[in-house]
Amino acid sequence: MTSNRLYHIGFGQDDLGSQPPNMALLSGDPERARLIAESYLQDVRLLSENRGLNSYVGYLPNNRPILSATSGMGAPSLSIVVNELVQVGIRQIIRVGTCGSIQPYITVGSVVISSAALCRQGAASDIAPVEYPAAADPFLTVALVNAARKLKISHYMGITASVDTFYEGQERTDSANPHLMRSLDGITEEYRRLNVLNYEMECGTLFKMAGVYQFAAAAVCGVVAQRTKSENVILSEKDTAVLNAIAVAVNAAETFV
Repeated sequence: MTSNRLYHIGFGQDDLGSQPPNMALLSGDPERARLIAESYLQDVRLLSENRGLNSYVGYLPNNRPILSATSGMGAPSLSIVVNELVQVGIRQIIRVGTCGSIQPYITVGSVVISSAALCRQGAASDIAPVEYPAAADPFLTVALVNAARKLKISHYMGITASVDTFYEGQERTDSANPHLMRSLDGITEEYRRLNVLNYEMECGTLFKMAGVYQFAAAAVCGVVAQRTKSENVILSEKDTAVLNAIAVAVNAAETFV
């Protein structure tokens, strides 16, 4: 590693080689970042495993250089990683995640492509005011939709609820804390009536950072829970959902200019 490596991601711009990428596929799970790198990219090289934030550099089939990086769970971790990725030259980020549907017509195994986020996140408030829009880049978002259509993957585009907690914030009561604050009791039905599609924990902050930092951001999440039926993640369908989200992201990255 070179001496200019950044503290959290563990690598610097000089480590990216003679063809440095300007795009990153960003996964919360380090194993997903590894899966993308090893299964979808060519000439892959491990950049860092610092703090579990695994990062890889490689090439798409069209010879475009790209990063497969790990954000960690939640917006605070993502905000650190994204800040440092921008410092090393990344200008386009696609979040490849998982989510829970809150609309009855969105099935487990499909993907949600977020056009914007209802952002209820503390980290985002350190980036921009509450009123600042958390909007995805429209062109990168269309690339994701076109990829899903091309691959014939069931997909939905719309507004995502991006919140800080997996349990209380998503109105889960089957946990160590069955007692929700009154402000959260009924919040899922309220969001459903507002035509919010899903819950996840990162893209609202990512989208606000993109607006402030001036880079393009988009998000595609595999649906691993159907919250109109159960609070639980459907583990038997998780792999399908994740692979569908990865396939859409990789295809969009290859075609996006």
